[in-house]
Amino acid sequence: SSGINAEYGGAAAAFEHGKDSIDKDHDKLAEQLGELRTALVSVKHDQEYMEVRDRTHSIINNSTNTRVVWWAFFEALVLLAMSLGQIYYLKRFFEVRRVV
Repeated sequence: SSGINAEYGGAAAAFEHGKDSIDKDHDKLAEQLGELRTALVSVKHDQEYMEVRDRTHSIINNSTNTRVVWWAFFEALVLLAMSLGQIYYLKRFFEVRRVV
């Protein structure tokens, strides 16, 4: 009878030890999952921030490009006006006037 109790007692202790080991493994796994969840949330927030930043920079870039095109168009008009003005002035300057 005493040998049977010792045999079952040892098995029960081994079972309890295995149960504690499994609980520790589960706790460790749960902790790692929590850390992973936190890291994923952080990455998601970073991606959302980068999308907003990209959209903002795209709007600024398009606005700047539009302004550059309009400025170049204005410069071309000014250059054309100045050229025509100089041609007119030089024609009048070198025009031979006859006094009658």
